[in-house]
Amino acid sequence: MKIKSYVLHAFTKGKAGGNLAGVVLNAEELSETDMQAIAKTLGFSETAFLLSSDQADWRIRYFTPAEEVPICGHATVALFSALKQKNIAAAGSYTIDTDAGILSVKTTETDQVFLQQNTPQYLDVLPSEEIADSLNIPADSLHDTLPVQIVSTGLKDILVPIKNLKTLTELVPDFDKITQISKKYQVTGYHIFSLETQQPTSTAHCRNFAPLFDIPEESATGTSNAALACYLTKQLDSSALQTDAPLIFEQGYSMDKPSEIIALLTQEHGAVSSIYVGGTASKLIEKEIEI
Repeated sequence: MKIKSYVLHAFTKGKAGGNLAGVVLNAEELSETDMQAIAKTLGFSETAFLLSSDQADWRIRYFTPAEEVPICGHATVALFSALKQKNIAAAGSYTIDTDAGILSVKTTETDQVFLQQNTPQYLDVLPSEEIADSLNIPADSLHDTLPVQIVSTGLKDILVPIKNLKTLTELVPDFDKITQISKKYQVTGYHIFSLETQQPTSTAHCRNFAPLFDIPEESATGTSNAALACYLTKQLDSSALQTDAPLIFEQGYSMDKPSEIIALLTQEHGAVSSIYVGGTASKLIEKEIEI
């Protein structure tokens, strides 16, 4: 069976970098087995499949090369950018039916795409020594006051604060240990960050490891940075963070794929009530594959 797919870089910075995602716009006749085979053939961290829905404007399913996942920020940015480039959807607001729930997507006249996230869940605080050991760094390389914590806005990640940018960029993780710890705590992976950044406008510099899902390192992750935005809003003093302004996360620099992920938050009574994460994508490339 021949399948028409599209390939885009999502969360690009200045039209460069970003994270490759696959998109299939006509997935109605595809079985779950077909979708998994397509995602494996394309080989990107995630591929998004567009279907009809009686509950929202569209149904979207997301597959890694290994299995289905409930939601994926960068694949959603890629899909809606493809819809806009194909003149299927104009700038505006849409709803999508995902395994993480019914979510809103906003597209702008400047070609940005923002995906609504679930309100944050702040889960277990983990032992610093266990996490540091899996990263092959001493425990005192972790931030003195920020906790290692599992946070979710749709997917559970372990958020790991590192004291300085140099340690973050130079660390060489033990992927076997990260895989075992990810299984132990039932998380997608690690989202590691430093408040020291390369770009003066950025909130944090990030790296993301998800070897449990056959993704050693990912250059741009929407849901992880949404979780990080909520975590920082909760953990940092308001004077240290302009929560009424977009939070900008830089990622992918260690992979030579500089990426920019933008988080938009609103708060009520001191808690995050709404969170969107988004950015821009590259021009689409059509790719016909056979499964």
